[in-house]
Amino acid sequence: MLTIGKLGEAAGVKVPTIRYYEQIGLLPEPERSAGNQRLYGDSALDRLAFIRHARELGFPLDAIGDLLSLSDEPDQSCAAADVIAKKQLTAVKARIARLTALKAELERMIAQCAQGTVADCRVIEVLSDHSHCAQDHRTSGAAE
Repeated sequence: MLTIGKLGEAAGVKVPTIRYYEQIGLLPEPERSAGNQRLYGDSALDRLAFIRHARELGFPLDAIGDLLSLSDEPDQSCAAADVIAKKQLTAVKARIARLTALKAELERMIAQCAQGTVADCRVIEVLSDHSHCAQDHRTSGAAE
């Protein structure tokens, strides 16, 4: 059995993150020692490794919860897991397209810079007025 600190160390996850995953139901409530210390077995470590890997691949927490629910029933079809993975792939492709557009805009901005004074700086000019951009690369939400 592992304490929360040892579990976090073994999985490469911070203790507050483990507590959060318990709070939102991604990790089950752990056993407790006589001193009320959290104690985790290998299944918790495996589940935490799954969550961490899914996060590294960019899956949102709700999708991870769905995937964990599916993994808890190994005899069922994996069609639902495929749907979740395809949705994530679509999101990744969209993000790559946005990043490619941002890269092109930054390269264009820098290439047009005359290396003069800030008053004539193309970078400052473009950042001050979005209409100077070659394409609309705005995102619907806050900065990512």
